[in-house]
Amino acid sequence: MERRLTAILAADVVGYSTLMGNEEVGTLERLKICRSALFDPAVAEFHGRIIKLMGDGALVEFASVVDAVQCAAAIQRRMAGHDPDVPDAQKIRFRIGVNLGDVIVEDDDLYGDGVNVAARLEAMAEPGGICISGTAFDHVFHKADVGFTNLGEQRLKNIPDPVRVYRVHLDAGKAGEVAARFRRPRARTMVLSGIGIAALLIVLAALAWQFEWRNLAAPQRTSVAILPFANLSGDAKEDYVSDGITEDLITDLAKLSGVDVIARDSVFAYKGKPVVLADAARALNVRYLVEGSVRRVGEQLRINVQLVDMASGKNVWADRFDRSAADLFATQDDLRRELVSALGIEPSATEAKRLSRVPTENLEAYDNFLRGEQAARSGKRDGLQQALAFYDKAEALDPAFAEAFAFDARTTVNIWRASFNDIMQSALARKRAYEKASIALKLDPDLSSPYAILGIMQVVDRRYEEAIESAERATALGPGDAAAQIALGYVQLFASNHAEASVAVETALRLDPDLSAIDREIAGLVFLVKDDTARAVETLERVRDDAPEVSEFRIVLAAAYARANRLAEARAAAAEGLQLLSGSETFNERSLAAWRIGYAHFRNPEDLTLIIDALSQAGLPEWPFGFTADEKDRVKGAALASLVFGHTWQGQLEPGGQPAILQIAKDGSAGFRSMTRMYTAKLHVDHDVLCEQSENMFGRPDCGPVYIRGDGTGKSYTYLNSGKVFHFTADE
Repeated sequence: MERRLTAILAADVVGYSTLMGNEEVGTLERLKICRSALFDPAVAEFHGRIIKLMGDGALVEFASVVDAVQCAAAIQRRMAGHDPDVPDAQKIRFRIGVNLGDVIVEDDDLYGDGVNVAARLEAMAEPGGICISGTAFDHVFHKADVGFTNLGEQRLKNIPDPVRVYRVHLDAGKAGEVAARFRRPRARTMVLSGIGIAALLIVLAALAWQFEWRNLAAPQRTSVAILPFANLSGDAKEDYVSDGITEDLITDLAKLSGVDVIARDSVFAYKGKPVVLADAARALNVRYLVEGSVRRVGEQLRINVQLVDMASGKNVWADRFDRSAADLFATQDDLRRELVSALGIEPSATEAKRLSRVPTENLEAYDNFLRGEQAARSGKRDGLQQALAFYDKAEALDPAFAEAFAFDARTTVNIWRASFNDIMQSALARKRAYEKASIALKLDPDLSSPYAILGIMQVVDRRYEEAIESAERATALGPGDAAAQIALGYVQLFASNHAEASVAVETALRLDPDLSAIDREIAGLVFLVKDDTARAVETLERVRDDAPEVSEFRIVLAAAYARANRLAEARAAAAEGLQLLSGSETFNERSLAAWRIGYAHFRNPEDLTLIIDALSQAGLPEWPFGFTADEKDRVKGAALASLVFGHTWQGQLEPGGQPAILQIAKDGSAGFRSMTRMYTAKLHVDHDVLCEQSENMFGRPDCGPVYIRGDGTGKSYTYLNSGKVFHFTADE
């Protein structure tokens, strides 16, 4: 039996039985014309697949929920102007419902709640109207030229769990708007006196002051932050247990479509600090806070936890779990189930199944996994290296531990993106990340993080449509996963879908107001390319302040300053970034040449040009270390080829004169060695530049000129590209 996540459009003719009873032949003829002239072309235009026609109805599948809603809107808009001469009582009108859900595939037909919900939504729609589910809304908001009314959670016939429902507005002028449903006041209303109005305003002002973190204009959803559980064991080395319980709760609740859960980075800012709950709730913009503690004594665990409703300041629920450490998973399951119930959330059948899944039965594997997470969070070289060792142990102890493989892939991608070749060469890191993510998905297709990882790697490989599909799948599986939203923003940015990228990073910032520096840098790049320079500067200044020792963040900030025409600040930021790089083996940001090759996966070359122009204004040099030469000394054409192939180059690298050697075979196969770098490459001459292609720089050709040096011998040269300035002599 095959299952998949898909978008379903269900359509039905309004009053079909009555129309057939009044005029059978004419109704059938008009319905055929509607299908052939309007319905079927719209489905084809938006890449849908008609599953079946059911007399007066149709069921259509789409790979993209955005396409499904756009198709529904196109059908209803075109139908509104169709058959203007036919009396209203005889017109064909559709109701349409759209859902994004899990379906069962059998003999080219679809079954399951995913289909049933779409059919129930269609029945709720007004004649000529559209209703969509909350899961569809979460993905289509700001991506379709329609507006919405939030109808809240609705009980649908034969559907066990309530479903969030939105009515679609076809007026393009309301695109992106979300209205809340309201009840019309009764005719007999109470007229407030002037004194009563004043008193009401005072009360409202007091409430606004008291609960200023609540966004009452937005569709009301349950919002919760799980503060880091305190480790009361008396041993800081046991932090990974309390941290692991906290993170598992965040991860599990983020899988639920009916709740917004603040992500890890934001809540862990409160770890080990005295917390004023009202201040934390206001800063994190949530209604509910969860706080707890863990005490481990030998093989016994005591977990205390409470849920506080910040709107009333009262404890909604509290419990204590005294269990054996061997029963940790069962304890976490009980804790999670009670917390979800206390929040008033009813998981769907699919969500309940995901939540009930135990990550591993092997406590030793889980212990290594938690230690790996603790090491990886530092983002530093030694921490990432330690994390991979812990994940390797967890995977060996339980080869079915999907999360271990998923987080292994995530850590490896960070190594790959940062070009930490001293930990793992780029080609090996890329291969490992793909393999680990693929294993994780085979073990648990419902994990969001492997799809996010695949999306990032696919967009770097310029496989844009695959990357978008992977990243959107990640956000569908983890609607509350800030990391998945950032991955989607990254993918959409490089795929040149700027509006979609902006929506994704805004969602990530809402879910995680304290995003990590590397994720916040992606948000800053999105704002920069979208030409929201004020927001880009604000975001990237925060990144610089959070990670003052990271050079790349200063250089991206320099580009934002330049775009904002703050050139003095741009040049200062670029100079600071280059100073931080002095003596470093990292070359990814120190020159325009490095940016051109490292960010060559922008689908629209103008996006990269915008950044390069800004960096040039900020004073970033064309080549590493600001190297320049006289063009008359350039080695070109046949002279360059004769200098390269079949020769060995020996010399020194800038900065510092580190010895290096480049051995080149006649077929262009080459090996480069220095005291800190060693790699193999394939060399070729492209017009008047020498290009080397290796596992570095994402496997892209890295090209640069060769100059003869004016030392009087005529035998000394300099070769430069994005990663080196190499002064050398060639053998005879």
